[in-house]
Amino acid sequence: MSNPTPPANLPATSLPDLVGVLGGGRMGAGIAHAFLINGANVLVVERDEESAAAARGRVEAAAAKSIERGAADGSLEDMKSRLSVTADYNDFADRQLVVEAVPEDWDLKVTSLRGIEERLTETSYLASNTSSLSVNGLARELKRPQNFLGLHFFNPVPASTLIEVVLGEQTSQDLAEAAKRWVRALGKTAVVVNDAPGFASSRLGVAIALEAMRMVEEGVASAEDIDNAMVLGYKHPTGPLRTTDIVGLDVRLGIAEYLQSTLGERFAPPQILKDKVARGELGRKTGKGFFDWAD
Repeated sequence: MSNPTPPANLPATSLPDLVGVLGGGRMGAGIAHAFLINGANVLVVERDEESAAAARGRVEAAAAKSIERGAADGSLEDMKSRLSVTADYNDFADRQLVVEAVPEDWDLKVTSLRGIEERLTETSYLASNTSSLSVNGLARELKRPQNFLGLHFFNPVPASTLIEVVLGEQTSQDLAEAAKRWVRALGKTAVVVNDAPGFASSRLGVAIALEAMRMVEEGVASAEDIDNAMVLGYKHPTGPLRTTDIVGLDVRLGIAEYLQSTLGERFAPPQILKDKVARGELGRKTGKGFFDWAD
């Protein structure tokens, strides 16, 4: 399904001027930061005023670090002037693109995406930062599936050079081409995939991580040695278990359970992962996962 002409309210090149992000946690703040330092006017919507204030702090701190490192041009004051953070979905009304970045829960995703779409114009675009949920399934819950796709950013967003562009069956060709331009304008590289469980990155990444967890569980080697084998032997920048700690063990468990339900038992999460999540050992965000992050 393709629109005959690009939506009138979006520039033919570069980034949209008016970008929205739903969710100001680690991923949402990172996505907002990426658009902000590249010139867009960014609106972040959170669930309440306290969360909105915390989200503003995350985005502004990330912007300041980018300027200090020389990774972004312009002043912090200019960036602050182009950043709005609220707790009101109605503020999305003038956005040309909104990226949903709420946790990987199906019902929450659907409710959030519907709430955003209701406020957008018919020529605005909507994206989900889902790392594994079906883009086609989410699109079927929307009124304008041709204006929807997946934009899977990677954690941490400022350091990652990859964005997975996930096309649904009804994603318009215009949107598919625009998304690739946006990724280039953000200084990142697009990997374009058609919707499938886990897409390309999550499916492969989780498969390796689950096998690494089984090896720890079976006493084959320590977490550190397993990771070193992948870093030194296969040139992975970070091993699968340390990456799991960074992503969050709870996030990895949720993705594994979804892939198990759609692709079969080879994605069944090992007991060691279930046990760690049950104990609250979720990785870097809690100070302990497969590694100790307390220091």
